[in-house]
Amino acid sequence: MQYINFDSVKNYYESLVFQYICAEYGSDPVSEQPGAMEDIACLALNQLPSRYVRFAIDASFYLSSEEQLAMHAAVKEAVDKAVNFVRSHPKVTAG
Repeated sequence: MQYINFDSVKNYYESLVFQYICAEYGSDPVSEQPGAMEDIACLALNQLPSRYVRFAIDASFYLSSEEQLAMHAAVKEAVDKAVNFVRSHPKVTAG
C-alpha cells in the first residue's frame, strides 16, 4: 500500500474561526486571559459542522456566495457566543 499523507486535510471552519477571532477580538481584554483565545476557538468550532477540504481555495471555488455568507454568519454567531461564555466563566488559577 502506498503511503498516504493526510496532513493536507483541514476543517475549513478552523481558518474562518481563527481569522474572525483575531480580527474581532485580538485587542479585546478577553485576549489577555491565558488560554482564553484557544478556549474560544474550541467552543466555537464545537458549535459548527465540519467542512473538510484539502486546500482552502477548493472551498472558495466550490461554495456559492450564499453558502459562503451563511458560513461567515455561522462563524460570527459561534465565536461571539463562545466569547460571551468565556467572559462569564473566568478561569480561576490556584496560586
